[in-house]
Amino acid sequence: MNYETKLDAALKALHDEGRYRVFIDVERAKGNFPHATWHKEDGSEQPVTIWCGNDYLGMGQHPVVLNAMHEAIDSTGAGSGGTRNISGTTVYHKELEAEIADLHRKEAALLFTSAYIANDATLSTLPKLFPGLIIYSDALNHASMIEGVRRNGGAKRIFRHNDVEHLRELLEADDPDAPKLIAFESVYSMDGDFGRIEEICDLADEFGALTYIDEVHAVGMYGPRGAGVCERDGLMGRLDIINGTLAKAYGVMGGYIAASAKMVDAIRSYAPGFIFTTSLAPAIAAGAAASVRHLKTDQELRDKHQTQAKILKTRLKGLGLPIIDHGSHIVPVIVGDPVHTKKLSDMLLDGFGIYVQPINYPTVPRGTERLRFTPSPVHGPKEMDALVHALDELWSHCALNRAELSA
Repeated sequence: MNYETKLDAALKALHDEGRYRVFIDVERAKGNFPHATWHKEDGSEQPVTIWCGNDYLGMGQHPVVLNAMHEAIDSTGAGSGGTRNISGTTVYHKELEAEIADLHRKEAALLFTSAYIANDATLSTLPKLFPGLIIYSDALNHASMIEGVRRNGGAKRIFRHNDVEHLRELLEADDPDAPKLIAFESVYSMDGDFGRIEEICDLADEFGALTYIDEVHAVGMYGPRGAGVCERDGLMGRLDIINGTLAKAYGVMGGYIAASAKMVDAIRSYAPGFIFTTSLAPAIAAGAAASVRHLKTDQELRDKHQTQAKILKTRLKGLGLPIIDHGSHIVPVIVGDPVHTKKLSDMLLDGFGIYVQPINYPTVPRGTERLRFTPSPVHGPKEMDALVHALDELWSHCALNRAELSA
């Protein structure tokens, strides 16, 4: 076996399809987000504006968060020193879990190193707790949910995206006495559409199923205290397990689930992805707790975020660019070809100092390749003008379609 040849072939296939991923080395400027410095491979530097980050509200630069992290690192040092069971539980971890449980009005919360691990570990553990569990998963669920469902060894059913009638058909076809769980999202990050939460909860009640929702792209940004779309719609109490992240709107790192005390205790006790992983650094936990606490009361920042998203979508629609608009803060602009998407991304970066990463297969289906913009409260009129003018110029230069997509 020539392993080098196999590796060459695998990498060549990505290059040939135009979807080889290039990591751009950017250094964010403290207190000046979304501005950053691009460190090029030739050693030179170029100022850029980040338009594809998930620090949706700029909390990664907020003094409240930074001060909490400085205080924690001065008090405790760098790492946690172990797993949660072996010296890795500190006052900062307990404080953060309490803030999260309060945020979602649940009895308890459990921290993980990322929301990916939280999804994977929880969904792969649930069949151990409920033998014979059938998981019904939305077709467009995040890779972490797909992986968790795949690895759990139990039965799974995939329902068409947001198709509650298909979900009903699947539920009706199974043993009414079998334990069931419906897994879905509140905001689907690639198209920016919302899950049909209330209707799915109604089905869960009818068929005796648990509900598991991923609010990763909603926590901090929706609801009167930032608990997500479920809070905004008055449905939070109907969800059994809520998954969220601390690495997007909260601007730090980590993931979590919030649920009943018994559910959290069981996952804590059975999930290898939690048991055998070193806990978050205390400084990270402290910064995340400060961010969650702050955003419970900063509705002005949430409002400004939504306003910026609406402004960008309105301006891009005015140019006839093919955007998808489902009313969320995510602004996908469809290109439809991996090579062209990568070329547009490169031209924006090289020629205009605008950094937006191309989104290609397998993240999105082939033929729907896109540029995905995430406007924030700190993208001001100057940054907005620069982006809109650059896209207008490049769309004309590349002779790309300007017919708007329907939501």
